[in-house]
Amino acid sequence: MLLVSTFLYSAGAAVAAFMALEAYLAVAAADQTYPSVVLAAVAAVGQVTGKLLWYWAGAGTTRLPWLRSKLESPRIEAAMTRWRGRTEGRPVYTGLVLLASAFAGLPPFMVMSVVAGVLRVRMWLFVGTGLVGRFLRFWIVLEAADLAWLLF
Repeated sequence: MLLVSTFLYSAGAAVAAFMALEAYLAVAAADQTYPSVVLAAVAAVGQVTGKLLWYWAGAGTTRLPWLRSKLESPRIEAAMTRWRGRTEGRPVYTGLVLLASAFAGLPPFMVMSVVAGVLRVRMWLFVGTGLVGRFLRFWIVLEAADLAWLLF
């Protein structure tokens, strides 16, 4: 049950930014039913599954009026032009930016999910870097929480 709830909460937190996934994982670590690596993998899959909704929203901006109106502002258009210039034809650079975003949250992974969709980044690159970055991030959170639960 913990794995299913972790997946569902992770997917929900990927869509709704107000859900604190790291806090959930810290509490889930206290359960000690599953190793941290397993919980981190399930959370990463849930997160990337949820982020795919943002990716597809970015890719389908012409069909989503509310997102299209946001992307048509001069400031956002200029930023998208810069991102397109930096990433076009540079999959290694694009992958490193997505990996950094998925791991450290800079730039925010939710924003980068939309940007990746708008720029038509290959889905395998988005999913692969997202899984690796999120897995490492969540594994560190879970290991730190395990240590904290042992100490206190």
